[in-house]
Amino acid sequence: MTIKPLADRVLIRPDKAEEKSAGGIIIPDSAKEKPLKGKVIAAGKGTKDEAMELKEGDTVLYGKYAGTEVEIDGEHLMIMRQSDVLAVLG
Repeated sequence: MTIKPLADRVLIRPDKAEEKSAGGIIIPDSAKEKPLKGKVIAAGKGTKDEAMELKEGDTVLYGKYAGTEVEIDGEHLMIMRQSDVLAVLG
């Protein structure tokens, strides 16, 4: 399925949650933290007031409660406004 975000929204594939702690302890699903980093897989064109600065392939950091979780073709993705993205990792 092809999905194209509208206006100033971006579609992000979140990174996987950590399976083990730094000390080697396996983390159960109920204790895993929601990832705050991901890769942009699609971006809208922006609005007349704000140009789209993000592009496909950018790795970004976003807020803990940012965006909406969606499931497309069995894959969990996030859709959010460009303003919810905190930084682009270089």
